[in-house]
Amino acid sequence: MSQYLIVFAQAHEEFRLPELLSVAELHHFDLAVPDDLDVTRPFAVFTLDKEEHARLLARRCILIKSVYEFYARGTTYEELHQQNKAARPKWEKYTPDTSFKFVVNGYNQSIPKARQREVIENFSYMDFLGKIDLKTPEVTMGCFEEYRDTVGNTRHKHEGDGNFREAFFGRLLEEGTARSLIKKFDVKKRLYFGNTSMEAEISLLMANQTLASPGKVIYDPFVGTGSMAYTTAHFGALVFGSDIDGRQMRGKGGISNISDKLLDSVLTDAEQRPGIMRAAAQYGVEQRVIDLCTFDVTQNPWRCGEMFDAIITDPPYGVRAGAKRLGRKKERGMPAVPSQPRPDDQPYIPPTKPYELADLAADLVVLARYLLKPGGRLVFFLPTVTDEYREVDINTMLCGGMEVIANSLQDFGAWGRRLVTIRKTTCESFPPPTFESHAEEGEVEGAHIPAHKDFRGKYFQGFKKEFGTPVEAERTQDGG
Repeated sequence: MSQYLIVFAQAHEEFRLPELLSVAELHHFDLAVPDDLDVTRPFAVFTLDKEEHARLLARRCILIKSVYEFYARGTTYEELHQQNKAARPKWEKYTPDTSFKFVVNGYNQSIPKARQREVIENFSYMDFLGKIDLKTPEVTMGCFEEYRDTVGNTRHKHEGDGNFREAFFGRLLEEGTARSLIKKFDVKKRLYFGNTSMEAEISLLMANQTLASPGKVIYDPFVGTGSMAYTTAHFGALVFGSDIDGRQMRGKGGISNISDKLLDSVLTDAEQRPGIMRAAAQYGVEQRVIDLCTFDVTQNPWRCGEMFDAIITDPPYGVRAGAKRLGRKKERGMPAVPSQPRPDDQPYIPPTKPYELADLAADLVVLARYLLKPGGRLVFFLPTVTDEYREVDINTMLCGGMEVIANSLQDFGAWGRRLVTIRKTTCESFPPPTFESHAEEGEVEGAHIPAHKDFRGKYFQGFKKEFGTPVEAERTQDGG
């Protein structure tokens, strides 16, 4: 077993470890988590069985910038050089005639070129005899200095040079190639998107959490404009999507605002095709989108369970679009006069009512238990109020046979959204869920109220402590 230094992208710190563990599980190898791992730091040293495993992480993980064969680390260069000399068997095979280059980088600190040369010259004991090649070297040696965050402090550009927290040294194994997908799936370059489209980096992270790969079948019950469908299909999975509002999936006709370059990548009948299918064709994954259907997830057509390897979704929570289910806000009695035939041939559009987020989340877990294969994953976002959140909030929505394996926060200040990954741990078959009205159940006195309950109302109230009822919040928003 060997150690490898992972250099992370400076984004989504809490998502790093869940992504690493998911990709390791996808490729069927073990990833030992260091006892001293700090996910807020940009460098981490992991132990793996094979070099190929480290390369697989670099090729699939969105949050990896590069992976190095690890040689040494230290709080001082004396300590680092001592470890590096002890690691001579690892690097001495490159010294005779291998072209090479050294790079010195700083985190939270810009290192001047004069000092970079000084650091590199201190590795002279390695006795590299090959040619120095700064463009296409056979071996790249990297030295990284990690400095503590100095945000808010006024100082000279190079003040504090050398006073690093820790330094790392190793041989470049592979650059993180998966990060280029962020540009490929950039929403701004997409043929079809809407105001609720998920940003590309998050969509890719969610796809990795589902273990998307060829042969997998993945379902999005709130597919919207299809952001997660494109990324999961890119990794080889077959995708099925549904939504209560078909307009989100279809989009508007016409593509007059699209550049000629993008037009060349789709078929000539693009104007007549659903928006999701147009965008899927842009990414070359149209054949992996099984179908798109319009229905209420609580009135779904699934007549057998254990169909999907994963469920991935971003449920609407009422900030840009609210969740709906079939039904009336207020049930009305039987009409006094028998209903008359409709005067036109327009289709009947059934009424809808709000779908409270806490109820939706609990129902989603029950639906996932029914539809997922044993070991399948449910991956979804859950918005929460920062000051009110407790770990027990996630457990309130669980049911038997389902367990939480990852819970990562994307922090927006007063509120945040949590990427929750739940795995089906049972092989038992379950009947289709009934989705009975939670309003009829009532609240048990003294029961814990999760931070995501009535989230929409709290959001528009500015997350004030003196929060009124959901009805009062809605009246405030509507100006009533």
